[in-house]
Formats: sequence, C-alpha cells, structure tokens
Amino acid sequence: MPVTDVRHDPDELTLTITAEFAAPVARIWQVYADPRQLEKVWGPPTFPATMVDHNLKPGTRTTYFMTGPDGEKYAGYWDITAVDEPTSFSFLDGFAEPDFTPKPELPVSDNVFTFAEHEGGTRATYVSTYQSAEALQQVLDMGAVEGASSAINQIDDLVAA
Repeated sequence: MPVTDVRHDPDELTLTITAEFAAPVARIWQVYADPRQLEKVWGPPTFPATMVDHNLKPGTRTTYFMTGPDGEKYAGYWDITAVDEPTSFSFLDGFAEPDFTPKPELPVSDNVFTFAEHEGGTRATYVSTYQSAEALQQVLDMGAVEGASSAINQIDDLVAA
C-alpha cells in the first residue's frame, strides 16, 4: 500500500498523508497533471471522479464531481495557487454545488502536494491545512482519511498499467 503515514494535528490545523510509489517523480506528476489519469485516482474506488476542467496552472480552477454508488454526484473544485513541475503544486480545495459554485458552509483546505525522489521511487507528501480545528474535525468526521487513503492507494495500479 502506498500510504505509509497519516497524521492530523489540531494545533497546526493540518492533515498530512505520506505515500511512497515505485515510480519516478515525473510519472507521479503525470497522474495529477493529466485529467484522464487524475479521475482514476482522485476519488475512492466507490466514488470515482470525473474531471470537468483541469489545468495545473496557477490561477486556474479545476472542477470535478465524484459519483457515489447510488448515482448521486458530489461536486468540488481546486483553485490552483502555485505549480513547480514536477515536484509540487498548491491549491485550495472546496466542496461545491452541482454548478460548481462553492459551498461556503463546508470547509476549504489549503493544500500542498510535494513529490520527491526516494529509494528509487517517489515519496509524496499531501498536506491539507484548514481554517479551524472544527473544520479539520468536520472533514475527519466525513471520512477524509479513509477516502483520501483509498484514493491514493489506487495510484500504484495506474502507474503499473
């Protein structure tokens, strides 16, 4: 399993997931840069993602939805804030209405995804920072750790294909 560590820190308002992949940094970068690859791993297996708009460039908005087992669609967005290809990118991640209007009542996280060479492969570090301990707890209660871990754990099969 690629996920090697999960930590949440209510004092720092962060959720940090570390994963290791048997693929080079450039290959893991492609997973996140290519919308067709990203949609295979952004949602957990039971909530596959469909990327509507995606371009890893600062100032752009990625829009997507995940479809649950019951057919219900859950929309979300990323506002890309920084890109350092192929080693990192940053974005605000939020929940959205079906038309991709942000849902202000749900937490927005400030994310930094980094990819570094490690033992012939890649170590990925995913850090999500929330505005409050309550917001962090809300996403933990919504299953963020389980959902993100199961999504990330799909990357090995994708890069091996």
